[in-house]
Amino acid sequence: MNADSPAQSLKEEISLTAELIDILKREQAQLIAADINGLVAVTEEKARIVARMTVLTEQRYRALAGAGFDGVEGGMRSWIDQSAQPTDIEQAWQELLRLAQSVKNLNSTNGLLIGKHMMHNQQALNVLRGNPGGNFYGPDGQATSSSRTRGLVVG
Repeated sequence: MNADSPAQSLKEEISLTAELIDILKREQAQLIAADINGLVAVTEEKARIVARMTVLTEQRYRALAGAGFDGVEGGMRSWIDQSAQPTDIEQAWQELLRLAQSVKNLNSTNGLLIGKHMMHNQQALNVLRGNPGGNFYGPDGQATSSSRTRGLVVG
């Protein structure tokens, strides 16, 4: 495989995507445990992996464009089909797509968990603000609040 091949970095992309899956699983465990310190560490790892994956993806897109194909995911499929690539490249591409789908699913689940935490935090803030029921709407459709302003004593 030459240095300008769109498949040049597939092995590294697969490895990084598998690593990202492990990180997302750890993130999910940290979210379930509500471990903020653990989340910070996982987020830093995730950012590092995603940054490297972005560089490799951009390189692949440039190589596809240089070979006369669209510099997007669909261009890779066209390149494989039209340039009679070896079976191992086809298999590597399919593996990367499979892993990417796992990343998407895990990320979606983690997003739901984050949403639940945000909702819980908002409810706690509402209670602290003296508005446990949240906002209500008046007959004019405008939000109303039955909360009273209270000072918070810290001491």
